[in-house]
Amino acid sequence: MFELLSEPIRKYIRDKRWEYLRPIQAAAIKKILSSDEHVILASRTASGKTEAAFLPILSKVDFRQPGVKVIYISPLIALINDQFQRIEDLCSYLDVKVTKWHGEASRSLKEQLIKNPSGVLLITPESLEAMLVNSPQNARKLFGSVSYIVIDEIHSFLGADRGIQLKSILARLKPLNSEKALVVGLSATIGDYAQAKAMTGDEANTKVLLDKSAKEIDVRLRYHLSDGADLPADLLNNLYFETKDHKVLIFPNSRSRCEEVAVKLKRRSEKVKGHPYYFSHHSSIHKELREYIETFAKTNVRYPFAIACTSTLELGIDIGSVDMVVQIDSVQSISSLVQRLGRSGRREGEKSKLLFYATNPWSLLQTLACLDLFDEGYIEPLRPAKKSYDILLHQVLAYVKQFSECDFNKLWENIQSNHAFTDIEEHELRDIVAWLLETNLLEKINRQLIIGVDGEYIVNSKDFYTVFKTEPAYKILHQEKPIGEMPFSPQLEVNENILLAAKIWKIIDIDHKAAKISVTPASDGKKPAFSGNGGIVHSKIRERMLEVLVAKKELTGMDEIASEALRQLRKEFSGFAIECLEDDRPVLYKDNVIKFFTFQGTLVNRTLNFFFRKLNLNFTYEESDSSFTFRELSQELSDIFQQSIELHVDLMAHVAADFKANPSLLSFSKWGEHLPVEYQVELLTTKYYDFENAQNFLSRINLVTIT
Repeated sequence: MFELLSEPIRKYIRDKRWEYLRPIQAAAIKKILSSDEHVILASRTASGKTEAAFLPILSKVDFRQPGVKVIYISPLIALINDQFQRIEDLCSYLDVKVTKWHGEASRSLKEQLIKNPSGVLLITPESLEAMLVNSPQNARKLFGSVSYIVIDEIHSFLGADRGIQLKSILARLKPLNSEKALVVGLSATIGDYAQAKAMTGDEANTKVLLDKSAKEIDVRLRYHLSDGADLPADLLNNLYFETKDHKVLIFPNSRSRCEEVAVKLKRRSEKVKGHPYYFSHHSSIHKELREYIETFAKTNVRYPFAIACTSTLELGIDIGSVDMVVQIDSVQSISSLVQRLGRSGRREGEKSKLLFYATNPWSLLQTLACLDLFDEGYIEPLRPAKKSYDILLHQVLAYVKQFSECDFNKLWENIQSNHAFTDIEEHELRDIVAWLLETNLLEKINRQLIIGVDGEYIVNSKDFYTVFKTEPAYKILHQEKPIGEMPFSPQLEVNENILLAAKIWKIIDIDHKAAKISVTPASDGKKPAFSGNGGIVHSKIRERMLEVLVAKKELTGMDEIASEALRQLRKEFSGFAIECLEDDRPVLYKDNVIKFFTFQGTLVNRTLNFFFRKLNLNFTYEESDSSFTFRELSQELSDIFQQSIELHVDLMAHVAADFKANPSLLSFSKWGEHLPVEYQVELLTTKYYDFENAQNFLSRINLVTIT
């Protein structure tokens, strides 16, 4: 394949002293250079996907023609900054200009690109949205002859509102472009290739190149039972001992726990005069501190370090190879597990090393289920979006702002040809536009739709370009230097101590008007309180948890305490004669209390919760073991399940009544609050609940009691 590349690109490879092309690179070079098809490149982390896309694209595209020729779209600004150097280095061999375009990028370089559009543009979906809405003339000038659009970490957009927005943006770019832009998607973790292909808007003309070669992995599991909100001291002691001489990433599943881990490990290190390189890395840490941590991890070759992080370091930001990845309590998805595992053992011939800590038996069981599915090569498919009325509403406002004015027919033509909204019907668009007119988000003058008085405030806000919510937060400052930010909570009071950026701080002043909190270093403090949920767990994971629970198979990699915890949990369930893993579900009767274990995913359990609320039952739900506990039931569970199924007859009325009583149910949708009520209810049924699978589950399950 080497000889198919242009001479400047071959020189780049020779200068880098590559001995061979990796499998995904060879396959991509052959496919991209020989066809005019869209391509999805699916290959494990650190397998050279970026080069796999750019080596053939740069060999194929004629950069002598004016205009931006390649758009690289990333889900993260940090990933753009990280990839910029690699792509610029590669492009320098062809004398092709590379420009970063996001809120933090150089304004003068952006202006230079507008004056003389050329080369490769690195950009986020939100910056593309802002350009289309605010400067459509610049967008037309820049994107009039685009040959390729590269979407990095494409899996992060699938099944998400950002993905629908990005599909719509790609559709809106098409009329500006005199060429047919081909899409190349990059990902290490795709559970549904059909969804990835749909991203291009031309599934039939999209090919998936899949590299199935896997790295050898070394997994160990430790068990430390937690009896409180904080992590057990013996867990932290063991974690310190296991990691003190290595370069490690630690994923504790929440921002507050990141801070707890970083501070407590650093304190242990100080006591024994160990290394000081303990960091926390998450979205509430100031970007300059995050960038410092990333650069330190990437360039430091001498010292061990530990970074307690959230998914901010799960995607492909290059921080070099770490010796080990630590996961505290179970991941919520196989996709996350694959991404996190890929951070370790990035060098050829190295194993990926993963150390798990579980703090309760159900977290241990979920971890074992995820590892079992991972071994089978399973990645959960994402739920396809249906009738995304909230994103449609956002894009209607974006279209009208982009066009300055347009009549309904022009708007409908654009929506109809937009592959993000193929399931939207004309009457639905009319209803939403009528509501936007009624609420002054749009106005109509001489049959032309324009942005309304109240709409101007929305579309001119920086917040308009995103379809995800950001929580209002106070800036945390030490001597006027930003450390990070936190949502305001009762915990934030003068003289209270908090943890942030792996340090302990005392609050000395709170300026509510400016939303600023001044702090000074302190010696002891509490974990910060951040909002956020535990994520969506797929039913396949919970079903596998039941399989592991009732199986007799001995599992490797666990220490004796973890093995004993699993034995005890299996013993508790040994009295249930589970024969059919798909249909049999355990029910525990004790006095007037009934405990029903669903072993179903978050969305199905959320829907069952809705059914039981509507039937006015006295119950509680526990997410960790997916159980419902009923008290003082006056009827059989089988009758309750049948009544739940029968709610389907007037389902929309039930959802509407529930929504009226609990408006916060729609808080998952940023733009849903602007929809007419009937469409808000529809949004809840399609995005928040999973009625189809919940009803199927109730209709087929067989309740099993202890024999």
